[in-house]
Amino acid sequence: MMVLLFFYLRQRRISLKTQRAFLRAFCLNLFCIILDVASIVVIYQRDKLPGWLVDFICKSYLITLVGVALCSLLYICVDVYVKKEDYRKAVRRYEMITVADAVLVYILPIYYQFDEDGTTFLVTYGPSNLVAFWVAIAFLVVNFFLMKKERNKINPRRREAVLTWMVIWVCAAMLQYCYNGMLVLGFACSIGMVVLYLKLENPETNLDRQSGMFNHGALVQYIRQLYSEGKEFSVLAVTFERSFRKTMGRDELEAVKMEIIEFFINLPGVFTFKNAEDEILLVFKNAEKAEKQMQSLFARFDRGWGKDGSFRIHPCWISIPDGNVLSNVEDILYLIRDIRQNSKDFSESPFFYVDKEKAEEMYRKKRTEQLILEAMEKDWVEVYYQPIYSTRERRFTSAEALVRIRDEEGGLVPPGLFIEVAEQNGMILKLGEMVFEKVCRFVKEHDIRQYGLHYIEINLSVVQCSYEQLAEDYIKIMKKYDVPSSFINLEITESASMEAKRILLNNMKSLMDYGVKFSLDDFGTGQSNLNYIVDMPVDIVKFDKDMTNAYFENGKAKYVMDAAMHMVHGMDLEIVSEGIETKEQYEIMEELGISYIQGYYFSKPLPEQQFLEFISAGNEENRQACMGV
Repeated sequence: MMVLLFFYLRQRRISLKTQRAFLRAFCLNLFCIILDVASIVVIYQRDKLPGWLVDFICKSYLITLVGVALCSLLYICVDVYVKKEDYRKAVRRYEMITVADAVLVYILPIYYQFDEDGTTFLVTYGPSNLVAFWVAIAFLVVNFFLMKKERNKINPRRREAVLTWMVIWVCAAMLQYCYNGMLVLGFACSIGMVVLYLKLENPETNLDRQSGMFNHGALVQYIRQLYSEGKEFSVLAVTFERSFRKTMGRDELEAVKMEIIEFFINLPGVFTFKNAEDEILLVFKNAEKAEKQMQSLFARFDRGWGKDGSFRIHPCWISIPDGNVLSNVEDILYLIRDIRQNSKDFSESPFFYVDKEKAEEMYRKKRTEQLILEAMEKDWVEVYYQPIYSTRERRFTSAEALVRIRDEEGGLVPPGLFIEVAEQNGMILKLGEMVFEKVCRFVKEHDIRQYGLHYIEINLSVVQCSYEQLAEDYIKIMKKYDVPSSFINLEITESASMEAKRILLNNMKSLMDYGVKFSLDDFGTGQSNLNYIVDMPVDIVKFDKDMTNAYFENGKAKYVMDAAMHMVHGMDLEIVSEGIETKEQYEIMEELGISYIQGYYFSKPLPEQQFLEFISAGNEENRQACMGV
């Protein structure tokens, strides 16, 4: 036990409730062993010592046995009672029972049994023993009951370790009771402590072996405890993505990294955690301490690193001054990860500040993610169709498929609330595939040719365009529903990188070889430009609503749009003008030679059945009008 205590105390630790509970149990077990030895000594020296002293030491040993059973119970209560007040109530309740037991043990008599010659100690017995024995058994029973009833709340490894400890302890007690001369109970207690230490409480398990900082597991435990105790705290995330120059030699790079790590570890009044390979999290007691420390952090990084300070490292900083604007550690880590992946602010400043408004924005995003997942799992995903009018054929010849999802109440969720979120977290891949399959099923079931439709346009996000298996997956779906490829037109937008563009072109080639055609969407929003039209093998260019509106509101925009139309027509491509809402706009677009018109002037996006009814009625009216009926 002393050796174990030595190794435990020499390690760096964070102040966790489980560690405090373990240390309390450890110290009481150690004290119990000392009293066990002391009780044997005083009993053998009973003729030379006052009787009250012998009784006191022996009874104290019995009380520590009850205390050991209590500690095992309180150790489990750390997980069962997460809230600080609930835990304190449980501790007070069990401590009062222990105090009452101690009073009875000291008041009631204790007897000693010896062998016939009166020299060899066998066992103590009497009312004092019985009271201690039954209270200890009661604590063990309650402990076992809690582990069974609250098993979902308790760390499985903690439950297993404590159960092992209890079994060893009970077996040793039974062995010592049956064979009075085998004093193994104290040894069993020490074995139980070794089990807890090795399975759960070795401080080294909370350390990152490479850096010496506290690891991710320790971070999660510590912040969960801060929340459960209702304490103030601040978090600063320091991220080193792309901070280290590739020109640095390997030895220089490692030396600089170790210098930075040692600096963080030695920061006073703060716990430092390595959360990822290129991310360090600092947890402060409050915002005031965080603010003071941050100034010294900035100053230190400004001085540079290395022997002569020649290496300049420029990390990104994410500050959460009040950790309680978020609800739990998972939300903190989610927010930091989301900021790193999606924030554009780092391009302007290396510092990102999280306040209550940012936290609420994150929770809205999380709720949206959950809504998207639920909608996909429960098939609350629907496809609406917006008719597209051909100025040449004087009728509706195509439509754009638009995704819609419903919430738990059955209401439609605006696309602007979930499309961007789905793109950021990658769910757009599955969502887009569901939409594509629903469109193929729609085309197959209703034979769109009988309604005068040539094809359906389906949007592809940048994320989908960057997915290497896109063409293969979509061709499989078209084959599954036996949908002619000519009925499908895919709308693409400008890719964000050269690699994404390469993947997109490969997908386009495979799909075009199969017979699918493509449109360039969102022309005029800054996402598509003239060079992109030249590079992409598309058949149709769609003028965005903003560009269309600018044509009617801004004199200069007319010249831009006229030039764009002239170039597109010169490339023998068709044009769809989106966002047409009035008859005047429609007539002007028609005079300009725009091939297709899409907008609220004709119809908003409609669910399947309403769309089919609208197309049937609209095309019949147009047919009769053309015939002069």
